[in-house]
Parts: sequence; C-alpha cells; structure tokens
Amino acid sequence: MYDCIIIGKGPAGISGAIYISRSNLKVLVIGKDDTALKKAHLIENYYGFENPITGEELFEIGIKQAEKQNIEIKNDEVIDIKWNDNFFTVITVNAEYEAKTILLATGKSRNSANINGLKEFEGRGISYCAICDGFFYKNKKIAVIGSGEYALHEAEILKNISDDVTIFTNGRELPQNRSIEVTNYIEGKIDAIKGKEKASKIVLEDNTEYKVDGIFIAEGTASSVDFAKKLGIFLDNNNIKVDENMQTNIPGIYAAGDCTGGLLQISKAVYDGAKSGLSIAKKVKNI
Repeated sequence: MYDCIIIGKGPAGISGAIYISRSNLKVLVIGKDDTALKKAHLIENYYGFENPITGEELFEIGIKQAEKQNIEIKNDEVIDIKWNDNFFTVITVNAEYEAKTILLATGKSRNSANINGLKEFEGRGISYCAICDGFFYKNKKIAVIGSGEYALHEAEILKNISDDVTIFTNGRELPQNRSIEVTNYIEGKIDAIKGKEKASKIVLEDNTEYKVDGIFIAEGTASSVDFAKKLGIFLDNNNIKVDENMQTNIPGIYAAGDCTGGLLQISKAVYDGAKSGLSIAKKVKNI
C-alpha cells in the first residue's frame, strides 16, 4: 500500500510527490502525458529561467527531477477512485492500487463536447457523473457521449442500472485495445441534442435521431472535478474546495493546482503541490 497516490503528473502533482518522497514516504504518481502544461508554447514568466522555455520542456524537467528521487511514475489513465473505511482504491485502465491518502492534481477539466444543445440541457437530462445521477434513469434509455476508456467505464457503471445503454463516440473511434468490451455503440458525428423540458433525443449529422431519457458526458479522461463529484467532495463554482492544508471535506483526499481555482499559473500549482505534500506527510506520520 502507498502512503499517497497522486493523480496527475503536472507541476502540482510532481511538486507534491517530491515533498512527500523527501519525508521518506511511499508515493505513486499516475497520469497521462496530455497535461495542459505541455500545450504551453513559450513560458517567459517562471522563476529561475532566464530564457523562454516551452511547456513540454518544463514538464520533462519535472518528471526527470522526480525520477532522480526514485519516485514511481506510471503513465496510465485513472478511471475510478473508491473510498473504503481506512484506505482508497485507485482503479486505472491497467491495474488497481491502494493508498492511505490521495492527491487530486489533474488540472482544470478541458473536456467539453462542442454539441448544440449541450449547455442548454445541462441538469435537465444531461449529467457528467454516472454514479451521482445514474439512479434517476433506472431501466430507461441512456446515452454516454465519449470515446475513451473513461466513457467505457461510465457506460459499464450505467449497465447496472439499465439494460439500454448506448455509447455515442461523436465521430471518433473507440480504443483498439480497450479494457471493456462494447457491443452497443454509434460512431456517427453528433449534430445536436434536442428536447422540450429536458433532453430527449440525439440527432446525428446525417439527421438520424435517437430517443433517449438521459445523457452522460464522458469526453476525454476524467478530471479532478469528475472524481470529486463521484466521491462527494464539495465544489465551489466547479472548483474543488480545500482547507488551509489543501485537504477536501473527505479526510485523506487532498487537491492541488488548477482544479482548486484561483490563479491558473504554474507558480500557484507548484505552491499547492508543496503545501499539500507537506500536509499529507504530517497526516500519514500523525505529526
């Protein structure tokens, strides 16, 4: 069992890992390489760099620094977190891991499907959390919009509620070597979501219409806020609420970086990571 599992290997996650590791605790960092930092073309306002540096270069420097401290880093996708009595189970596409504490550091969710009608029907037939809202659609026609492992996992959860669950990939292909087998899916590009009081149909670009009772959005990979909703972590304007120690309302779960709101800058993410790392070390050691 790990003392802490960090989800996200950007500045907040790696900074947290370094501080936890320096406290002689066992830490695991899990994340994909599609961090927002890598998309930054040039960074000119970060302390210690006389010349501009690309986001990808800074990302790689952070990873190498962590690896030099023998911090375990896995390139994998986290699809679920389960809260047990005394520990947490982190489920990825490829494995399961257990930890005493969790640090959410996957940044701000940027996975938003550009579909007509989506914003209009949010909360009225459209949801972003299968565990949170699935029971509203027991034995009804359910659609999941997404094409990655996260979408497959959400659909698998919903199958426990209804036998009529269809994945709409919105023009994308499902993963070739997927962890969950799928039989009911539609690959056509979505033109719009329509309805009256609530969302009731998905219309493809070829004008084919599919009646639905509920729609779950699961684009891309799960964000920290997605996990927060599943676990019952308090949010404020879609930001994770933390106390002065970067801990959420659930003991043992911390959050750092863009997902907590405020200044969306690398310097703030690094500070959050350091603060949360020190707080986690104190908690695990019962200082």
